[in-house]
Amino acid sequence: MTPKVLVTNDDGIDSPGLHALVRCALELGWTPIVAAPATESSGTSAGLTAAKDARQVAIDRRTLPGLADVTAYAVAAHPGLIALIACHDGFGERPDLLLSGVNRGANVGRAILHSGTVGAALTAAVNGARAVAVSLDTDMEDEPERHHWVTASSIATGLLPKVADLPKGTVINVNVPDRPVGEVGELRWGPLASYGRVQSKVTQLREELIEVGSVVVEGELEAGTDAAMLADGHATATPLSPVTEDDALLRQLGASRL
Repeated sequence: MTPKVLVTNDDGIDSPGLHALVRCALELGWTPIVAAPATESSGTSAGLTAAKDARQVAIDRRTLPGLADVTAYAVAAHPGLIALIACHDGFGERPDLLLSGVNRGANVGRAILHSGTVGAALTAAVNGARAVAVSLDTDMEDEPERHHWVTASSIATGLLPKVADLPKGTVINVNVPDRPVGEVGELRWGPLASYGRVQSKVTQLREELIEVGSVVVEGELEAGTDAAMLADGHATATPLSPVTEDDALLRQLGASRL
């Protein structure tokens, strides 16, 4: 059965990465609906922030470049809220599969907790959909038109039919090197790194002002992890568990299920 597909991201509806992922769904013969933030919402995790008072969400019908037949909405909300709305029939019938990305910049290691791209996927999974988050390991200083979005979409095209047959609630986090298709190593499955190449940096400028930025970490990455395999030129995939209880700790503390 052809899955019902919703495509979102955290870079905003004008992102070429989003358009590449839509084309990926079309190549598979699927009929995607797009609902993406009207403006960039990177780093919003699974936040449910809406842009209007009284929790109202403004929605604007859009036509995507070269994708005039695709139903698309620019939404004044973060991707986590968009995923939640979609799973409650807000953009038509709830999706079987949510695609998030293609994100500009890698999402590897445990820092994916903060990613709006991954946050949308996890939110969809908690609400009964399968979800795939796709990110391209770009140089953030380059213009978006120079990135290899087709490489990311080609990796996704090969993976998505398999994900569509997996149980509801499945989440796969995918990262792809920003290289031509022929220069990317085979897709490898692996665990999250404890940290990625880029980490947050917090600097207190003065008593009333703190700066939050990022810094590139030097040194060896943990072998066999998503961060290390991506650095070696491979596309990587990691299955994620949506929010759930810690059974081992529940047993240790003597807690019981209701």
